[in-house]
Amino acid sequence: MEGAQSPSPPTPSLAPIKPDKLSFWRRHRTLLVVLFIILIAGGGTLVYLLLKPAPQPVNEAAAQAKIKSVTNHNHWKNSVDPTAIPLGDGKLSTTPQTGNVDTCTTNLKSGGAQHAGSWINSANNTWNSKTKVNVEGAVTWPAANHTEKVSGTTRAITTNDLPKGFTTGIFPIARSDPAYQYDRNPNSIGTQALTYELPFNPTAAAAPHCVGLGPIGVLNNGVALFNALDAGGRDAVAHETQDSCNGHPDGDDMYHYHDVPICLRNEAKGESTLAGYALDGYGIYVERDSKGNLPTNADLDECHGRTSQVLWNGKKTNIYHYDATLEYPYTVGCYHGTPISVSGAPKAGSAPAKHR
Repeated sequence: MEGAQSPSPPTPSLAPIKPDKLSFWRRHRTLLVVLFIILIAGGGTLVYLLLKPAPQPVNEAAAQAKIKSVTNHNHWKNSVDPTAIPLGDGKLSTTPQTGNVDTCTTNLKSGGAQHAGSWINSANNTWNSKTKVNVEGAVTWPAANHTEKVSGTTRAITTNDLPKGFTTGIFPIARSDPAYQYDRNPNSIGTQALTYELPFNPTAAAAPHCVGLGPIGVLNNGVALFNALDAGGRDAVAHETQDSCNGHPDGDDMYHYHDVPICLRNEAKGESTLAGYALDGYGIYVERDSKGNLPTNADLDECHGRTSQVLWNGKKTNIYHYDATLEYPYTVGCYHGTPISVSGAPKAGSAPAKHR
């Protein structure tokens, strides 16, 4: 029919569109990427763990030696052979001299060991600490008492002179003891009542002071320290037979050492360890280099000391101090400061002489 309009094409109905795989990846791609990275990283870690070489055992000794070589500040000029220690006989003077005892007492009498031991090499003027005879026995002293108190400018040490925490030999030396053929020490170990009122912060004297007989200091176990001479002016550590801790009693029954004894040295494991005090208040230290060696006379001054950084009164301090050595005079050759008098100490030489 003319003028009639053509019918419009039917509008197609829209069916619901289902989410396809592509739209799923688009919606979750961030999460999937993260999961993929974790999977790859985990696999890499697993491969690393499977291919990682087995750990090697740690050489603790080598590690400690390496640490010591880096951290130890002590460097000595040489070392002393403990089987050939230079003998100190005749090395006493009335003025300060390195390697000598500057003694206040010049009228020394005979005494000490009766016979030279087989450990002394007279031809080479040395002695062997490894073969020296010790007095037998291991006596404990439960009554040992030793206290240290600081009040103001004074460090007060009170002791009955018995070794706290250490044993002694049996004295008098028994006839059955092999040491008896060299040294017939007839003295017993007695209880003392000693007080050392030392300066808390010692200062140098105008000039060094000589050392006398009897106590020249006190060690950390409460035992008195004597100088390096025996009653006859010889090297006491070399000649006199002492117990396994290098101690013995004198005519006043005072137990004492002539050096920092091996039992205390063995407990000093660090670079610098305080072992006691001299009568002028300065510390006596056991110091070692990275190889474990003690210093020698060549490293010390005429009083057997030096100035270096040590732990002093709880702080690292650059201060003068005495050093323990294997060689004579072993500890204090003269006083760097002004010595005090020891309360309760018998006057040197006051005891009646005993046959030895």
